[in-house]
Amino acid sequence: MDSTAAARAARRRRFAEAAREERPDLALLCLLIAAEADPALDEAGIDAAQIELDRLAGLLPYAPAARPDTAPAVWARNLAELLGTRCGFGGSAADYRRLESSLLHDVLRRRRGLPILLSVVWTEVARRAGAPVYGVALPGHFVVGFGDPYGRHVLADPFAGGRLLTDEDAALLVANATGTEAGPGLTARMLTPAGPLETVQRILNNIRAWAQVRPEQSAVQLWAVELSLLLPSHPAQLRHEHAQLLVQRGEFTAGAAELEEYARVVAEVDPAAASAVRRQAAAARAM
Repeated sequence: MDSTAAARAARRRRFAEAAREERPDLALLCLLIAAEADPALDEAGIDAAQIELDRLAGLLPYAPAARPDTAPAVWARNLAELLGTRCGFGGSAADYRRLESSLLHDVLRRRRGLPILLSVVWTEVARRAGAPVYGVALPGHFVVGFGDPYGRHVLADPFAGGRLLTDEDAALLVANATGTEAGPGLTARMLTPAGPLETVQRILNNIRAWAQVRPEQSAVQLWAVELSLLLPSHPAQLRHEHAQLLVQRGEFTAGAAELEEYARVVAEVDPAAASAVRRQAAAARAM
């Protein structure tokens, strides 16, 4: 194994171990994802990104002096002032076209990114400062919540510089992002805090989607799938996608073996699908 492959293997072991911690470190997991895309992001670079999050947290005014019923809004406004106004973190439509918008170290450097990565910056900075903060994985958009997700809370949209949202604003945001009609409001399920692993899986899904429409980026899609498979739980369909990617990239024997294993897994619940996958495996071996 050459040094590059050894470094990748070590990084992936660390990713798998970090994902299985009792309290997964969201920033570390995001930085290990970024290192897959940018091998120049070494241990010193990962430490520097964590230190930058610490530095930003140190600039955040302390909010608990506010009354309990107003503290969430104070935290949200302070974050918007610091990160959105003073530091210029935000996003635009153009950021969806860049892989860097899904890489935490680049988002910290460029101060531009996708809603979910900007939300990671917001939550990690606020958490370090002691704020009652959590990510909210709305359909089609990711925002940040402050306070009690099941009681008094405030939502903020880091993609828009930290604009404060009512639940009605957030419902309209969902409608615009998903192309559906705005409903009466958000459901309790929509407001459930997104855990670190859910957030990481969604980031990897975004990277897969970005690469999937760019055939020349199949290597990016491959590592995004492989990291997803290292998470404690993942959709079984990812194994099929991984096998198909191996075949697409000319690794016919490895791809055929994975297709056969996937067929074995799904045979009990969907025999017809298993038969189709076995035919794919045979075709791959023939190549």
